[in-house]
Order: sequence, then C-alpha cells, then structure tokens
Amino acid sequence: MHHLYPVSLSPREFCFFILLFMVFSVAGWIMEVTLKYIQFHRFINRGFLIGPYCPIYGTGAVIVTAVVHIIAGDDAGYFETFLISFVFCGALEYFVSWYMEKMFHARWWDYSERPMNLEGRIWIGNLILFGIGGLFIVKLIAPLLFREFDKLPDTLLYGLSIFIVVPIIADNIVSYIITSMVRKVGESSQGDSTEEISQEIRRILSQKSFFHRRILDAYPYMQARTKAIQKRISEEQRRLRQRIKEERRRFYTREK
Repeated sequence: MHHLYPVSLSPREFCFFILLFMVFSVAGWIMEVTLKYIQFHRFINRGFLIGPYCPIYGTGAVIVTAVVHIIAGDDAGYFETFLISFVFCGALEYFVSWYMEKMFHARWWDYSERPMNLEGRIWIGNLILFGIGGLFIVKLIAPLLFREFDKLPDTLLYGLSIFIVVPIIADNIVSYIITSMVRKVGESSQGDSTEEISQEIRRILSQKSFFHRRILDAYPYMQARTKAIQKRISEEQRRLRQRIKEERRRFYTREK
C-alpha cells in the first residue's frame, strides 16, 4: 500500500475497512458486555443488533481513521487526531440517538443528568474518551491491523468481507422488525406519561420472544418518546418559557 489510508480505495483496501469495522464492532460489544456484567452481575447482550457486535464502535473507528487521513494526512498530529475523534464520534453518537428516537419513538440512552450534555444524547465524558480512543486507533491499532490485513490473499480477504457484510445486513433487518414493536406499543398505549408508556412497553416485550426480551436487557433505561409525549413536552416547554418571560417582565416592572 502506497499510503496507509488511501483516499481512493481499491477493492482490497475497501475490504480492509470492512475488517477494521468488524474488529472494533466486536471489541465494543465485548467492552459493553463486560461493563454491564460488572454492573448487573449477569450476561447482557448489548446493542441494537442480535449478533456479538456493536456497529457504532466499528463505524466510529472507520470514520475516525478515514477522516483523520483526509483532513490531516498520514502525519496527523496528536491534537488534530484527538479533536477529529472528539467531534466526529460525538456527532455519530448524537445522530444515532436522534435517528433511533425518530425511528422507534424511544430514547435508548440518556445523559441528561450528567454534566455538559447536549440534549441528553452526548456528554463531555464520552467525548473525551472518544478523543483518546481515536488517538489509539489512528496512531497504534489501525496501522498494525492494516499491515496484517495486507498479508491476506485476495480470496480470503474477499471471503471474510462477504462473511461479515451479509450476516450484518440480515441482522439489521431482523432487529429492525423486532425493535419496531417498541414504536407500535408506544403509539397505541393509553398511558399518560413517559414512565407509564415505558412500563407498558417493557411488560409487553417481556411476554414476547427471547429476541424481544433481549431489547429490555440491552437497554434497561429505555424511555418511550411517542408523538403524543413529544407534543406534551413541547407544550410544557412553551409554557415554561412563557412563565419565565412573565416573571422577568414583573421583575423589571417592580425595579422601575
């Protein structure tokens, strides 16, 4: 390979990124499962998909590796690499949170109670970890992996790539169908609050198949975000803003 991360990818080099994606997807899943085992003392299959991988980690690794090279080149500095990882991985987590909420009408994770968060979707602690992780990926792990991938013969490389891509596509389709139950239950619920609807979703999913129950384990803090609830939240926010405005007007009137 002429450059470690070429801008114009050959079929072989494209496969390198598929393998990189899979390595970090599996590594992210192992980390998530380990952390949840420490927290709950039992195995929990984390992530949106059924298989032993969390694609958000693999996607983040691919994005950071590619973007650092495109923006800063092969000789990118440590600060540049940290900043790019900080920004782009944070943007990825924010987008995934927003997309899954819009798609399934549920909030799957929430950092609202943590300092320096943005709409509860991302927070400063994770962003710093993303930046540090990006440094290790770009400066240490990805170069090592790419050199090893380059040793693979074409037949094995292409075969591995197909073996990765096809099952993940199938997993996405099946997982989408299963998780859509959350949206259907939430929209048909007669509950008057986020907590009531969330409890109803958990109760109904717990009575379904193993794969439905897995969603409950994977996202124990999932909260419903139906259109009715969103409308109610928007109305409450509007009333709060109006109340604040009126209080300010009264305050300035008394001051005069």
